Amino acid sequence: MISLTAVEKRYSTDVSIGPIDLDLPAGGITALIGPNGAGKSTLLTMIGRLLEADAGTISIAGHDVASTRSRDLAKVVAILRQENHFVTRLTVRQLVGFGRYPYSRGRLTEGDEEIIDRSIDFLGLEGLEGRYLDELSGGQRQRAYVAMVLAQDTDYVLLDEPLNNLDIQHAVQMMRHLHRAATELGRTIVVVLHDINFAGHYADRVVAMKNGQVVAFGTPDEIVRGDVLSEIFDTPVEVVDGPRGRLAVYY
Repeated sequence: MISLTAVEKRYSTDVSIGPIDLDLPAGGITALIGPNGAGKSTLLTMIGRLLEADAGTISIAGHDVASTRSRDLAKVVAILRQENHFVTRLTVRQLVGFGRYPYSRGRLTEGDEEIIDRSIDFLGLEGLEGRYLDELSGGQRQRAYVAMVLAQDTDYVLLDEPLNNLDIQHAVQMMRHLHRAATELGRTIVVVLHDINFAGHYADRVVAMKNGQVVAFGTPDEIVRGDVLSEIFDTPVEVVDGPRGRLAVYY
């Protein structure tokens, strides 16, 4: 479980996040949704300890995020931010190998290599592992970064807008990979999403944020509703029943 108690981040008297009290059960996919500036990425990076909270406590599987040693926390939770992607003369395999650093400290063992192989195969990158990142398409590169996170072999995975800059085909493929990681590998995945319909279709739980606060938390059926979404996004939203579930329509 990820547990947040009275968590706050203050930027100024007019801009702040929280206080937030929230318990995210282990397992499945939890999607963070909300308008720009709602605090989704800030909340995610505080959970992953890339940003220090000004007040409150955060724990992941019983580990206090603020006080747990970095090396130990890196074996519990992995995080991928959208802005920390880099394109250098690294191959896919070299990038994915970085996910083993908390364990190998740069000296890969046979066991590490096996986990790297599994992560590459899981994301369908086995034919690309020798390619350099700058030779890949945006979708291929995004899969390589997610493979790196999975290679960290943590029970908890935090992803900030992994669908950013992906077209529909590759966004669908990415969400299918994440769904498989949750169901087949038993990972607990928390993901920031802008597309409500992806959240509604693939997530097990949805956290809706607005103005730095959690305004709704529940199953997709509870959150993907016209009245709830219209209030969150300050625009009329109609939810219709499609052939594969509910669809949010903006007008």
